[in-house]
Amino acid sequence: MDTVDAIRGRRAVKHYDSAFAMPPEHEALLIDLARQAPTSFNIQNWRAVNVKDKALRQDLRAAAWDQAQVTDASLLFVFAADLKAHERDPARYWVDAPKEAQDILVPMIKPFYDGRDWLARDEGMRSVGFAAQTMMIAAKAMGYESCPMVGFDYDKVSALVHVPADYAVAMMLAIGRGTKPAWAKPGYIPLSEVVVMDRF
Repeated sequence: MDTVDAIRGRRAVKHYDSAFAMPPEHEALLIDLARQAPTSFNIQNWRAVNVKDKALRQDLRAAAWDQAQVTDASLLFVFAADLKAHERDPARYWVDAPKEAQDILVPMIKPFYDGRDWLARDEGMRSVGFAAQTMMIAAKAMGYESCPMVGFDYDKVSALVHVPADYAVAMMLAIGRGTKPAWAKPGYIPLSEVVVMDRF
């Protein structure tokens, strides 16, 4: 499936074949492709908890108001934003870049976020969105379905997967072999409301 078809065909599918196990090479490919998604200053400030433990999946399902995809999909990721990524040895983000790029960009990283916690959080959430959307499009292109989720108790999910205090849970993402299609697309607001020319 080409990229355009994958984007147009991707839907939030809720029903999955619980007996299907995704091949490890497909799982590894999805994770590798998510890592290709952009992040500001290349700080890679998203994390994904790959939940395999069946009992933990059941607990997460309970925290997600008993949504079946949490346990039935082949893969379940809990995505979190690292709110202090800019402080965690920023030189490592540019280790393979030319020295002139390192000399310019590495010293900019920490001051850009210092004192602006809102920006670090916003940037982390954007990064999670890029990574998760990349994974969803890749999954669709590979013949899988996916379901991004924000319908859950954030405190319970954070506690269940032991999210550190300087991270913030952003979403969960289920991926697997769908068994029932999503509803038809519910509709779009007018394009003129979505895209404006030059200024609001």
